[in-house]
Amino acid sequence: MFPINNTNSIFSTFLVTGIPGLEAAHIWISIPFCAMFFVTMVGNVTIIAVIRQQHTLHGPMYLFLAMLAASDLGLSLFTFPTMLRIFWLGAGELTFSACFTQMFFIHTFQDFESAIILAMAFDRYVAISRPLHYSSILTSSVIAKIGLAIVVRTLTIQVPLPILLRRLCFCHSNVLSHPYCLHPDIIKLSCTNTRINSIYGLFVLLSTMGLDFLLILFSYILILKTVLSIASYGGCLKALTTCISHLCAVILFFTPMLCLSILHRFGPKLPSHVYVTMANMHFLIPPVMNPIVYVMKNKQIRDKILKLFIKKGPEKSQVKSIT
Repeated sequence: MFPINNTNSIFSTFLVTGIPGLEAAHIWISIPFCAMFFVTMVGNVTIIAVIRQQHTLHGPMYLFLAMLAASDLGLSLFTFPTMLRIFWLGAGELTFSACFTQMFFIHTFQDFESAIILAMAFDRYVAISRPLHYSSILTSSVIAKIGLAIVVRTLTIQVPLPILLRRLCFCHSNVLSHPYCLHPDIIKLSCTNTRINSIYGLFVLLSTMGLDFLLILFSYILILKTVLSIASYGGCLKALTTCISHLCAVILFFTPMLCLSILHRFGPKLPSHVYVTMANMHFLIPPVMNPIVYVMKNKQIRDKILKLFIKKGPEKSQVKSIT
């Protein structure tokens, strides 16, 4: 997808690595990662299927949840298979084009998820502050426009990243420190000037996830202001309860990233596998946990999923009784 025109590089491939220092245990480590991949696929596909099938779940909150599940699926499909390939086969070689393509889709789905979580924060604010006008404000056309804006913003910002990488040559090393290709990891290996890449990479980070995080905080300040103006304690509690699932999504997505940034800049020097593990938490844990959290905390989705799987039993028994 992103071919390389630069012929000055000594290497023709990158080498992605597993978890440094734990190579001997890769087979055993692959077991929980394989289970996580399975849970991610089943959980997110089930949520998308249930929301698509049940017309009663075509409200704003559930449509945003379906977008989040689709984003989680995309992120998982570009991270888990590469990791399992390393753990099972010890195969870590990727061509430059394959690595840049993987990097593009990982960061794209990462930004999709950040923007969708922001949209869900806006959804919660409207639901709490303007409950009587909720459906008229967040109509299907408005949600479609929000989804389109997320896609356009993300692609506009992300497309230049692999294009700018094509101008670099790599002659120091070709060993990446993560099990998949990430932009900061790749530019560290370049033996040419990476100032433009670094500045643009920082701009992408601040203008997407950094801005989204600040707007999410601002949304919750407005939500708290609205909730505190509610006279009854029961009303306050009910309003806050509707935000629990979304708050879990915010914590799962942003906490590992913030901790990793703080450790890199201000923390003590730690073994490399600590940083790799925290990066894995940022990319791998949200897709696994988001469907679990939303199914556990949302009775409507839980009931629809149970109905979807349980209703097949009576149908089969009826067929048998007819025959």
